[in-house]
Amino acid sequence: MSPQKRSIPRREFLAVTGAVAVSSATGRGLSFEAARRPKVAAIFTELRHRSHAYNILMNLMGTCLFRGKRVDPGVDVVAWYADQFPANDMAREASKRLSVPMFDTIDKALCLGGKNLAVDAVLLIGEHGEYPTNELGQKMYPRKEFFDQIVKTMQRSQRFVPIFNDKHLSYRWDWAKQMYDEAQRLGIPLMAGSSVPLAERRPPTEVPGDARVIEAVAIHGGGREVYDFHGLEVLQSMIEARRGGETGISRVEFLADAAYEKAKQEGRWSIDLATAAMTAERDSGMKRQDRPVAGIGGTPTTKPEGDHALLVTYKDGTRGAVLKVGSSSDRWNFACRLENQAEPLATAFYNGPWGNLNLFSALSHAIAHFFRTGKSPSPVERTLLCSGALDAAMHSYQANGKPVTTPELEFGYRSQDFRAFREIGESWRVVTKDTPQPKTFAPY
Repeated sequence: MSPQKRSIPRREFLAVTGAVAVSSATGRGLSFEAARRPKVAAIFTELRHRSHAYNILMNLMGTCLFRGKRVDPGVDVVAWYADQFPANDMAREASKRLSVPMFDTIDKALCLGGKNLAVDAVLLIGEHGEYPTNELGQKMYPRKEFFDQIVKTMQRSQRFVPIFNDKHLSYRWDWAKQMYDEAQRLGIPLMAGSSVPLAERRPPTEVPGDARVIEAVAIHGGGREVYDFHGLEVLQSMIEARRGGETGISRVEFLADAAYEKAKQEGRWSIDLATAAMTAERDSGMKRQDRPVAGIGGTPTTKPEGDHALLVTYKDGTRGAVLKVGSSSDRWNFACRLENQAEPLATAFYNGPWGNLNLFSALSHAIAHFFRTGKSPSPVERTLLCSGALDAAMHSYQANGKPVTTPELEFGYRSQDFRAFREIGESWRVVTKDTPQPKTFAPY
């Protein structure tokens, strides 16, 4: 089957490779000056129970439970902008109760009602809410639109402060790349991504930095596109420090239904790696909605869309696969094969007694560090690469599984040691399965 090729102008391709070569991690051109307690504007789609805005602001406006200790994030959230108000909205009531002003435009929130930027950092949460879905099956969240408005205010004020962007940069590769380029050009410290890579690993597996990774598999149990991003993050966060460093992605393929079953039978990914990843989950003591270790071989799932696979070919020849197996939104597993090592490395990412809600404590702790220092604990290029790979996968899905070549994603970046920001299990001595979960927005 001949690969599908997205039209990428040579000028854009050269811009990608050139810009990424100068990593944001180098600190080039940063104009950020850390305040003692940075003032933060929170720009979000909606605030309701268990939305991403709820999960992050509960920590940043209160305390972060990290590695068993309650930690003051050291920042002050001083303004909100909410794009939507669902029936179960918490923003209006909480804004009044907590005396956090909520503004009707992003510009006003960043300027605290004045004319110039009046905050030291910006929290951009473009997840959840009622937004249209395009023909590729992508939810058209307004991350790029929010980002553009934030940057416009900074440019007018000639002051550039850190921006954290929740999850992928944009559902569109060209917009994701524009966001990255704009931050690079203006010297805006930019952090992005989700909470999943910061989860506790059971067992605490690391891929050695001098190891050559032959093949790697990441497994999730959630929905197409929205959870495939997390699967790509798991894959990328585990192997980006491999021997030779990250080289980028040359090809992406999305397989579902009969094509998925055919690829599984043909061994397009190693069944023993997938089984090792699922076995790590079983042996970790985690309880899931389903237990399909045998599901690697075809156990039916409870979700109508069934299982699927994203196959990723890296420029250096490393083979990667992101598999959707079963129907548990708490499933994050990984396994890989190293050169000259018979047994695979495998681990399960444990998200805590309350499920994915617990992961946002570690993420919020990392965001607070970023806002205080202007230095992201993980490379934003990881999120850029995952954003592009996800978009390519959805183009492959639309083309009934035809592979998509991705020369625009053939860029490398320098990995960072982010172990200090990951959970290691101590927090689950404080929050247990018997601890009542919060149901109101009461961060203090």
